[in-house]
Amino acid sequence: MNNLLKYIHSLTAFSDKSWELLQPALNKKELKKNEFLLKEGQVCNSLFYIDDGYCKSYYEIDGVVKNTGFFFENDIATNVNSFGNGLKSEFNIIACEPLTVVVFDKNKLFQAAKQAIEIETLGRNCIRLFASKQEEFANLFKIYSAQERLEYIETKHPEILQRVSLSQLASFLGVSRETLSRIRKRRTLS
Repeated sequence: MNNLLKYIHSLTAFSDKSWELLQPALNKKELKKNEFLLKEGQVCNSLFYIDDGYCKSYYEIDGVVKNTGFFFENDIATNVNSFGNGLKSEFNIIACEPLTVVVFDKNKLFQAAKQAIEIETLGRNCIRLFASKQEEFANLFKIYSAQERLEYIETKHPEILQRVSLSQLASFLGVSRETLSRIRKRRTLS
């Protein structure tokens, strides 16, 4: 839980008392590769702090996987719409390698937030950061070509390139693996 506490301190002022009040809402969990944190159709009642490993969000249409996000150490993974509104999730979150997460239980988190404004502020900051990252990636598709999306990821999120397979990256960028290979090859020739 030390990594989580450092992460919390990077987001907001947080007292020992708030940390103590937050404990009942936290549960450390180990997942194997391909284990689900959230399945499509479930209501998301958790925030997942990624302590070690990485996971991805995706949905499937006609048997084709569409990756929508990757979450690495010191990231929060969730379905903001489901978490906030109690709606069923339209996508999955799955471990891409052995994964250690700290699960924030929504109901217990809200109870703790009533006891300490620092916990409420932490929750808001986590959701704000998550939403900003989701918007950043959504904007890639509105603004950039496939090659520009790849260049953006290389510059702003190199950890994705270092840890994610070409097939997963291609799906995330909205192109076939062959197209991604052509883009990469063309760039090395120029």
